[in-house]
Amino acid sequence: QVQLVESGGGLVQAGGSLRLSCAASGSISNFNVMDWYRQAPGKQRELVAAITRSGSTNYADFVKGHFTISRDNAKNTMYLQMNSLKPEDTAVYYCSAVYLSYRYWGQGTQVTVSS
Repeated sequence: QVQLVESGGGLVQAGGSLRLSCAASGSISNFNVMDWYRQAPGKQRELVAAITRSGSTNYADFVKGHFTISRDNAKNTMYLQMNSLKPEDTAVYYCSAVYLSYRYWGQGTQVTVSS
């Protein structure tokens, strides 16, 4: 049994910053990949950023240069530092993790960016 719990979402003004966290617990402590997705109302879920256990990262074009993904393997926790936020970044942000062939999901945390 694996649990992924996101935190750090909230309301922020345009240009502001938030730091999201994803804490993993349960039977798996060494995920091959951890990543962040987001889904805005009426939109499909999309990949924001991904990171491997060794630290290799990949970013969606719309966040490159403004968001930074990281992970602390000892704490089994992943982070997303979000800077220069824009209203179009408003969405529910989901933590995800992959071990072998299975993908786990968190419940999501709301990020709202006001003008």
